[in-house]
Amino acid sequence: MAASPSDFLEQTAVRGDSLAARVLKGVETVLGTIAALILAVLLTVVLVSVCLRYFFNTGFIGAEDLGIWLHVALISIGAPLSLNSALAMRLDVFVRLAPARLLPATHVLADVFTVLAAMILLFGGSEIMSMLGGISPALGVPEWIRFGFLGVGGVLILVVLLLQRLAEGRALPVVTSLVLGAALYFGVPEIFIDSELPPSLFLALVAALGLVLAAPLAHAFLAAAYVAIAFGSSLPEPAIVSSTVAGMSKFLLLAIPFFLLAGGLLTSSGVANQLVRFAASMVGHRRAGLAQTTLLTSVLFSGASGSSVANAAFGASTFQPELVKHGYPPAQAGAIIAATSVLDNVIPPSIAFLILATATNLSVGSLLVGGFFAGGLMAVCLAVAIHLSVREQVALPRASGRERWQAATSAIPAFGLGIIVVVGIRIGIVTTTEAAALAALYTIILAVWGRVGAGSLLVSFRQAATESAAIGLLIGTAGPFAFLLAVDNVSGLVSEFVMMLGGSALAVLILSNVILLVVGLVLDIGAAILLFGPILLPAAVAAGIDPIHFGVIIVVNLMIHGLTPPLGMLVFVVSGVTRIPATALFKAVVPYLLALLVSLAILCAWAIIF
Repeated sequence: MAASPSDFLEQTAVRGDSLAARVLKGVETVLGTIAALILAVLLTVVLVSVCLRYFFNTGFIGAEDLGIWLHVALISIGAPLSLNSALAMRLDVFVRLAPARLLPATHVLADVFTVLAAMILLFGGSEIMSMLGGISPALGVPEWIRFGFLGVGGVLILVVLLLQRLAEGRALPVVTSLVLGAALYFGVPEIFIDSELPPSLFLALVAALGLVLAAPLAHAFLAAAYVAIAFGSSLPEPAIVSSTVAGMSKFLLLAIPFFLLAGGLLTSSGVANQLVRFAASMVGHRRAGLAQTTLLTSVLFSGASGSSVANAAFGASTFQPELVKHGYPPAQAGAIIAATSVLDNVIPPSIAFLILATATNLSVGSLLVGGFFAGGLMAVCLAVAIHLSVREQVALPRASGRERWQAATSAIPAFGLGIIVVVGIRIGIVTTTEAAALAALYTIILAVWGRVGAGSLLVSFRQAATESAAIGLLIGTAGPFAFLLAVDNVSGLVSEFVMMLGGSALAVLILSNVILLVVGLVLDIGAAILLFGPILLPAAVAAGIDPIHFGVIIVVNLMIHGLTPPLGMLVFVVSGVTRIPATALFKAVVPYLLALLVSLAILCAWAIIF
């Protein structure tokens, strides 16, 4: 019996979807491998520079510039890989609440933001390339190449988006998104809307629309800066791209992929499990001993990974089964893991502090010292909350002195990583980026010593490259957004409002914490730091608050939002690994959230008293 035309069309569509999926997998494999190789070259450049300086009292010209250019290339190649993952930082809570009949339209509109952002990178980068002349004095290559990287990144985003939607069977929606995005891109320069309202207001409204539609956060920032041109923005398209490149072209930011790589290799090498064993030998026999072991492991692991997401994933896979086995309700076990993971971006090394230092020019070393104090305070508050909230469980056997000594000895390699990073930075032996590179080299040695295969090493490099590319793109795209806020003197308006409240340190802290507690509900911590750190810091300094202490308060405040709905990244990571509904975790995490808020209040009181 001959197939009907509808059956033939359906079969053709299925074959097309399958072909797109295969091509997409191939493209992602190639891009991931290239990104991993770029990261390896980047690490080699920094390590060679360190060796030449300390062992031969020399160096090679252009090492820092080469590292920065490679970092821009890494972001351009790696960013498309995170388009459909949690790294895209989509706020999908509003989309999930929308009626089912509206979902196709919201998906199309969200992709419009991605198409518009990709076209800005593509055509804006091309325009700068045609305008820019000259040769890099340090590298001896044309300056336009660095901007060309982002142009290539724009093309890759479009390609990956198209393949993903075709693989999902959404050919017509993605074509619609491409048409609407192109129309918006070419139409905005032809439109001028005369308004007495500042362009930054429309900038914020467009970005908010992107968030509500669950567009990737970095793409929403870039699209908003472009649409603001129609409302009188002083930042034309080439300047938007230039500001984006400038935002990611800082040597300090190279520490981010190195710290992420160190954290991944620490887990794959098995050294992280030695930290668990040591923590269990110290506190496992106490009341809620396994939960306290989870907390102590997070404190120890914080000195290694610098990433709360990595800590949450590690804890969810390592501790969740054991906690449930020992009688903990699954939701409470997951909540404890999510809450203790907050410490990872407070206790050094901390990617959040690196981003804050980039945005405000505060001392990284001083921020890390402040992070030690704040992290210790938060750990104590969480320990008390765990003690009070967990009913008596079967405790682990008390470890003997010999067992504790053996556990401590086996954990020495992990402790060595913390010494390299924190001591090296604080006493000025190495810069933050160099310390991160040495930490990555140290964990590579541990991985090789632990007989980790080449395939696992490649996976770790690829994962670190992808994660750092997503973070780097967010930092870059926040640049033009923050510039327009500065042009409209938003920081000055905040300072004037504080003066209306009395201008005291108490007024600044109350206002700042309220602002951060609100924006943290809907913004990723990195974006919130980049946008509001430079706005709030001048008011704090004017009120006599120590800028380092205030910077620590900013990070602690925003890290707490890893546990709050609707974004709650740490809760969603734990939910994804354990398959426990996020709603149950949000409810179970309340006691630990209150404990962290108490630690924040103590930090604020300390800032006023001292």
